[in-house]
Amino acid sequence: MLKRLSRIFLAPLARLLFRPRIIGRSNVPSTGPVILASNHLSFIDSVVITLVAPRSVSFLAKSSYFTGTGVRGWLSRAFFTGVGAIPVERGAGSAAQLALDSGLEVLNRGEAFSIYPEGTRSLDGRLYKGRTGVAWLALTSGALVVPVALTGTQNLQPVGSKLPRFARVTVEFGAPLDVSRHGSAESGRARRAATDEIMGAIQAMSGQPLAGVYNEPPPANVTERVRRFFRRERT
Repeated sequence: MLKRLSRIFLAPLARLLFRPRIIGRSNVPSTGPVILASNHLSFIDSVVITLVAPRSVSFLAKSSYFTGTGVRGWLSRAFFTGVGAIPVERGAGSAAQLALDSGLEVLNRGEAFSIYPEGTRSLDGRLYKGRTGVAWLALTSGALVVPVALTGTQNLQPVGSKLPRFARVTVEFGAPLDVSRHGSAESGRARRAATDEIMGAIQAMSGQPLAGVYNEPPPANVTERVRRFFRRERT
């Protein structure tokens, strides 16, 4: 119910703030499990996708957004719950698998789930090599994959900005992909081939240059230096 109310009240605000140009909404199946696999340019990407998609979408978010105290903590929990966020602990190994398992639960309920195969935001605008978790989800659940290309969200909420700005964004939903022909989820080769097909579809829509490598999250101290740089640039 909270997710439905949030879409009703926040979607008009999104149209004002994002001024979104939406392409291919009809490519998202209206029922059944579906994975929305997107490029990743900004913190706000998940909010943009869930508010412009033609159906309710769930996505993973840091658990810290749900554990705050006081009024600010309550507002954070209410907002992220309302836009379909699922709290997870970030990390590799078992933490990463637990995150994928959370996505699988959503798909097994016949719902829509969004994921960023790059793993983390691109700070230079290039499209990085996709990690195979998206293929594992698709091959395990049997869900179709709708590639999504975001353009302009890096201007809507640049690195270091706490609040979104007025900016024009484009969200393009591509034709659904059935990656089951690549084989079983247990096969590393099948997961790699399926992931590469998904990333190829995203790149064809976004036009981003390919990085050819994985995107590794910068160390915390580097991230803080980037934020300070952007704060200085705005003053």
